Amino acid sequence: MAKSAEAFRTISEAADELGVAQHVLRFWETKFSFIKPMKRAGGRRFYRPSDITVLAAVRRLLHQEGYTIKGVQKLYRETGLKRFTGDESLTGDTFAQAPRTALPIQSRARLEAALAELEAARSRLDKLLGHS
Repeated sequence: MAKSAEAFRTISEAADELGVAQHVLRFWETKFSFIKPMKRAGGRRFYRPSDITVLAAVRRLLHQEGYTIKGVQKLYRETGLKRFTGDESLTGDTFAQAPRTALPIQSRARLEAALAELEAARSRLDKLLGHS
């Protein structure tokens, strides 16, 4: 029995749907701050329909349009998720639960880039401190 379009997907279901290996999805999580599947106890990932839309856009850009990882990161910083995925229903950060106030796209892109840099710095610091 097939899942509904609104059902959450496990990593294996998401990988099958997108035509990529599971380790590729995990790798993309480390490279793209905007890929944030829901995680349950024990670290099991569940992908929302909006996550699948974002992952499909990343796959298309990398595998079909020839973007590099840095190119996809830059495109996201410059355009946000709406233009990045072509899905106007997505907000700048699909994964946030709190309501957001409207910001000009340039301000939002700068803030998201700063956040991505801070998250990367935190990750490096955690590794140095042995908190992986």
